[in-house]
Amino acid sequence: MQTRFAQDRHGCGCREISADDTVSLRHSVLWPDHPISHVLLPEDASGYHFGAFLPTSTSPVAVISIFIDPLPSPSSEVSSARAARFRKFACDPAYQGRGIGSQLLQHVFEIAAKKLGCSVIWCDARLSASAWYERRGMQEFGETFFKGEIEYVRMVRALV
Repeated sequence: MQTRFAQDRHGCGCREISADDTVSLRHSVLWPDHPISHVLLPEDASGYHFGAFLPTSTSPVAVISIFIDPLPSPSSEVSSARAARFRKFACDPAYQGRGIGSQLLQHVFEIAAKKLGCSVIWCDARLSASAWYERRGMQEFGETFFKGEIEYVRMVRALV
C-alpha cells in the first residue's frame, strides 16, 4: 500500500516503510535488554509499517506497525467491527514530547479508517503510557496483564 508522505508544519513527515526499517528503533526503545529477535513479529510480513522522519533524516525517529486483527473481547460492543491493531510503536527518546508520535499515531488512525476500511483500532499499551493514549481518544478495555515485568492494558478507539 503506497501512502502519501504526510508532513506537519515543522517539516516532520510520515510515510510507509518496510518492516526491517522498524526493527532498530523498536529494539532500542521498547526492549533494549532483550535480543533483537524479541521485537520481530511473525505477522510483520502481513502488516503495514510507518515511520516519522525529520526533514534532514533518512532514518525514522518514530515507528509503528498496524495489522488487521479483530478485537480480542467478544463482549465489546464493537467486537464485530473490522478492526486494526497497532503494535511496536516507538519514538526515539530524544524526540519525545514534540508531537511526532502523536502525528504518526494520527496518520495510522487515518490509514486504518480510509485505506484499510476499519471502524475501530486497538492496542496493548504499557500501563505507564495509558494516559497518553487516552489524551488521543483511546479508552481502556479489559483487565491489565503482564508481558514479562511490564504491566499492560488493552486500549481501543472508534475511527470516524
